[in-house]
Order: sequence, then structure tokens, then C-alpha cells
Amino acid sequence: MKNLILMYKKFFADKSALRLAFFALLMLSLSLIINFYAGNYASIRQSNYVTDIILSNTRAFDVDVLFIYSTMLLLFGVLIYCLKNPFQMPYIVKSIALFVIIRCMFIVLTHIWPYPIVAPVDTTVIFFSIFSHFSFTGDLFFSGHTGLPFLMALIFWKNRYLRYLTLAVTLFFATIVLLGHLHYSIDVLSAFFISYGIYNMSITFFSKDKKHFDASFGDVSI
Repeated sequence: MKNLILMYKKFFADKSALRLAFFALLMLSLSLIINFYAGNYASIRQSNYVTDIILSNTRAFDVDVLFIYSTMLLLFGVLIYCLKNPFQMPYIVKSIALFVIIRCMFIVLTHIWPYPIVAPVDTTVIFFSIFSHFSFTGDLFFSGHTGLPFLMALIFWKNRYLRYLTLAVTLFFATIVLLGHLHYSIDVLSAFFISYGIYNMSITFFSKDKKHFDASFGDVSI
């Protein structure tokens, strides 16, 4: 706790870090607004469903509990990490915001109807009712549940513990969304390649944030 307090004192005394944090939160807020309108547009314009080599040959499993609460744990875990490591937060948050914005670009281009046989998701769960404002039936390509943890894996690659943890989460979500028929297989597979591209873009676009991230990553607090 003392180390965390000292870190925050140092953080609030660093005007450059505060400025980066402010713009990171601003960018994230903007990305969520864009996501809302892009998701609504894609859902209104969605057309027919398509066949899928995996979904067409497997039944839909009930992954309701795993899907909802695992998503909650993932987002909560990223939030806690950022709060415990404020100097790393701007780069992480901006990378997530870039991820959301680029995903919005994809979902407004293609409007495929979800696969007809889908595992039911309990919309009465409080968390899901909040999450539903940022997730829509037409925002399938590409899988955010697969891409986001993989992006985190790339960001935390130098930390072996965090790398393996986020990679495990990535594979877990990829499996869950396919078992529940919540995404087409191409949504999941493409997420790895697109997220890798987003990671490299973040290094270029957010070089100052990346320097702050790298400078404090050796003192990571999990």
C-alpha cells in the first residue's frame, strides 16, 4: 500500500503523465460513443446468416454463465491493473480505445446476421444489461472477446506471467464464443491478425505513452 501511495504521489506530480492519462480517458470515451452508433447501425443493416465450417457441424452449448462472468472478470482485471499501475495506464487505455475504433470500422462495413442456432444469454444479469449498451447483434466481425485479451498479451509480452495468463484467456474466449455459436469462426480467427496489427499501430501512434509504459513495466504491480 505504501508503494502504491508513493507511486500515485509521483504520478500526480508528473504533468506529462497526467496529460497522457487525460487524453487516454478522453479517447476511450470517444471510442465507446463511436462503438454505440456503429453497433446500432450494423444491427439495423444486418442481412442473412451464412454457413460456417465449425458452427454448422457442432451444436450450440450453454456458455451463458462462463461468457457473462468471464467478460466481467476480464474488464475488471484490466481496470484493477491500470489503477495499480498508473504510469502504464495511458498506453493500455489508448490501445484499447484504438482497438474499439478499428473494430467499429469493420462492423459498419459488413452486416451479417448471427448464426441462427445460438446459446441463450441471460439478459437479466445486471452486468449484461450494462454490457448490452456496448455490444449488439450485428457487431460480429471481428470478435472483441478474442481480440482484446490477445492485444493485452502482446502488450504484456515481456512479463511471462501476464503473457501466459492473457494468452490463456484469449484461447478460453475463442473457445467459448465458438461453442455458444456467438461468433462465426472467421470472427475469431481474424481477431488474432487484426489485434496484432492494432498493437503495432499503437506502438507508432502512442510512442510517448509507450515510453512511460516501458519505463515502469519493470516495477509492475499485479
